[in-house]
Amino acid sequence: MRYFLTFADHCGKIGANSRGGLLDLDPIPQIDAQNDIQRVIIMGFKTGIVGMPNVGKSTLFNALTRTAAAQAANFPFCTIEPNTGEVSVPDKRLQALAAIANSKEILPARMTFVDIAGLVKGASKGEGLGNQFLANIRECDAIAHVLRCFDDDDVTHVDGRVNPIEDAETIETELMLADLESIEKRAQGLVRKIKGGDKEAILQTELLKRAKDALESGKPARTVEIAEDEESAWKQLTLLTAKPVLFVCNVEEDNAGEGNAHSAAVAKMAEEQGAASVVISAAIEEEISQLDEEEAEMFLAELGLEEAGLDRLIAAGYELLGLQTYFTVGPKETRAWTIKTDTSAPQAAGVIHTDFERGFIRAETIAYDDYIECNGEQGAKEKGKMRAEGKGYTVADGDVLHFLFNT
Repeated sequence: MRYFLTFADHCGKIGANSRGGLLDLDPIPQIDAQNDIQRVIIMGFKTGIVGMPNVGKSTLFNALTRTAAAQAANFPFCTIEPNTGEVSVPDKRLQALAAIANSKEILPARMTFVDIAGLVKGASKGEGLGNQFLANIRECDAIAHVLRCFDDDDVTHVDGRVNPIEDAETIETELMLADLESIEKRAQGLVRKIKGGDKEAILQTELLKRAKDALESGKPARTVEIAEDEESAWKQLTLLTAKPVLFVCNVEEDNAGEGNAHSAAVAKMAEEQGAASVVISAAIEEEISQLDEEEAEMFLAELGLEEAGLDRLIAAGYELLGLQTYFTVGPKETRAWTIKTDTSAPQAAGVIHTDFERGFIRAETIAYDDYIECNGEQGAKEKGKMRAEGKGYTVADGDVLHFLFNT
């Protein structure tokens, strides 16, 4: 039997593939949308917030998650457990789609941020709060490295000076040293498997050697070139410096728009490393997080800012991880779904539920601009803007999708 997931009911009832109407059938296991979404977030979209003590990490985390879950205090190591929070990915397209479909709910995509305690020189050897927090970083998919780019005599710097470049080098060095130690241990554990001719162990050993060569030459593991068929084994190594990095320049309120000399130096460093950087004022963002949407817009306008720094941060993190969004739209809800770029239509369906990927038939597809221009699904059909895409289709950012599948 063939079934389809409608724009309106992508997280609800499943109906027979007949234009005569939905049937109250439940031929496949009931979808637990929350668990499926959580699975996606945990498995692929977790960003660790790291940095020296007192650079504004916890203040930024509080603003990101709109909570006071992370204690922000003017002394090192005030965060003694990693705090985790989910944030909505800002996307104005959601409101436009929901208005046309008259959706009852709007459900944005989500990302997970982890606030990790301040690292100091010697962390790889257990200094400060050391290795337990290096382990927390290892579980993340990307690193948001917060750098102090503000001068304030009232806020203590653990090294007694403000130099974001040196701070970045300190953290990078500690992560590289931790990686070298991890490589040695992992290589020793593979010796017996290699003697037995284990192909996976042989591949991992080769990758470990390449990573070690890079690290010993002063380069992070992310500079190692990895072939497509090596990516799975490479990820299993969980090297800290293999993770993509976003440098977050925490500046004074007056410099939130254009940054300052410190943030300019960080931007240059990031460009040289092939990394990304963003300017933000954690103090401003914390204030904004306490306001409603209208008040926040007025506050930003008074400061001469076009958008909140957190929006730029989340967008930069999204881009850093190579993510994009597709939508499902209907009267029940309009929802954004996060996928990697170059994701096939069946894989995109699998983000909602694995059964949709296994039984994928096709995806009825409308580009976002066409959906808006045609005033919805029916208008897009009438103007020939709805396309039937098969298994080989690569989902584009902003696609509005309607999956048909077999069970």
